[in-house]
Amino acid sequence: MDLNIIWFGLIGVLLAGYAILDGFDLGVGALHLLTKTDSERRIALNSIGPVWDGNEVWLVTGGGALFAAFPDVYATVFSGFYTAFMLLLFVLIFRAVAIEFRSKQESARWRRAWDTAFSVSSIVIALLMGVALGNIIVGIPLNSSKEFAGSFLSLLNPYSILVGITTVALFMMHGSIYLALKTEGDLQAKVRSWINNTIIFFAICFVTTTMTTLVYYPSMAAHFKEYPALFLIAILTMLAIANIPREIHKGREFRAFLSSSSSIALLLLLFAIGIFPNIVASVPNPENSLTVYNAASSQKTLMIMLIVAIIGMPFVVAYTYIIHKVYKGKVKLDETSY
Repeated sequence: MDLNIIWFGLIGVLLAGYAILDGFDLGVGALHLLTKTDSERRIALNSIGPVWDGNEVWLVTGGGALFAAFPDVYATVFSGFYTAFMLLLFVLIFRAVAIEFRSKQESARWRRAWDTAFSVSSIVIALLMGVALGNIIVGIPLNSSKEFAGSFLSLLNPYSILVGITTVALFMMHGSIYLALKTEGDLQAKVRSWINNTIIFFAICFVTTTMTTLVYYPSMAAHFKEYPALFLIAILTMLAIANIPREIHKGREFRAFLSSSSSIALLLLLFAIGIFPNIVASVPNPENSLTVYNAASSQKTLMIMLIVAIIGMPFVVAYTYIIHKVYKGKVKLDETSY
């Protein structure tokens, strides 16, 4: 049993869970200002109201698992990306404040201000996450002590920004499908008109990013050349994306949401296969790269953590399932709503 690879996969599962669950939250936020009336905006907020904070548990769990399983990666990334992470933390907090504070006053100006804050922070969060993924593909400068030797501005390279925009587009598509699933009547009709536009936006970004990756970072395709069977994952990804407009056309929003969720998970799987065995690639000194082997905790630590994960993960999954089951169905506004 290769515990290093198991933990690489488990952290990937946690981050994929976060991307799927908080992805629709962020997508709803990115689309929030497209709604016009106060009632529509309240419905949009209440579609994610019972679940958005619970969804972020997956991010916290993933960060904790990274700290314990690959401490060198945690130390390098969190210290090197310090400014970026502080900005991410700020907008995460600001977004939560916007959700909670919006309905505290009846003033239209007050609510518009917090609506703008909620939408902008959602877009920035998705963009920063995409930029981080882009830099993992590009590689970052690490010295012989495995410390980040670049600057915040060096992280804002064209490719990472492209991946960031693609992430925003993906979450907007995911969020619009979720919103169509949770609304009805005129608002649902309006949201359904957004879905096609977000699909087109994502498709353009996805094709552009894929072509750019293959041209400028061919190492991401190395494992696929070595093991042609892995192309099946890429085919499944394209089929999942292509199935979304089909299900929407037939009025099956839940199946479209499952396809959207599958496409997120499969895209992250393609990303993981592409970077393996690196977790953080060092450029221009590849010998300083952090891999699943040279950056991992001891085998004893990984085994103990695996036992804890086997015990604890079912509770996280069960909580997620229960909270979404309890609050399933269309959104109805009442006196307890945002």
